[in-house]
Amino acid sequence: MSERWLVVGLGNPGPTYAGNRHNAGQMVLDELASRCGASFKAHRANAVVAETRLGTLPGGAPGPRVVLAKPLTYMNTSGGPVSALSKYYDVPPERVVVVHDEVDIPFGTIRLKAAGGEGGHNGLRDISKALGTREYVRVRAGVGRPPGRQDTADYVLKDFGTAERKDLPFLLDDAADAVETVVTQGLLAAQGTFHAKG
Repeated sequence: MSERWLVVGLGNPGPTYAGNRHNAGQMVLDELASRCGASFKAHRANAVVAETRLGTLPGGAPGPRVVLAKPLTYMNTSGGPVSALSKYYDVPPERVVVVHDEVDIPFGTIRLKAAGGEGGHNGLRDISKALGTREYVRVRAGVGRPPGRQDTADYVLKDFGTAERKDLPFLLDDAADAVETVVTQGLLAAQGTFHAKG
């Protein structure tokens, strides 16, 4: 289990976007970093990264080495940094985990998948193009559908609502747990745990 993983949290850069639904992926990375006592540092791949170990293996050994990464590009151009980091750290696509917001699943729900389509998520589309494959793991943090006729793009670029903010720590915690489970026990184990919850 010495192989390294690359865990990427998607979002938009800067304080204006920090609380947006679209930045749920980056919020999950902040949660993971705080669990490990790791801090992010600038990387030449146009991202901030924190190198650490995640979780514990059976018997109490420290979990696998991971690189936590937040691209400094806008969401729709996340592919460049992800591809550059996977080359720099020599991580194959099947050990790349992308954490992102997902409007097609209810708020508070976590879903995981490897490969498959991008469901209209431009950040994922750009990553698939840059990596040359869709064969990477996605941890999808449900933010729910926009109410009424609100445009999806407007909805994800707004901050979480008051009621949602109360429950947001649980969503971030579950998504962080899901990432830890993927890297320590594998995708199927993570799906078994988190898909049963929702």
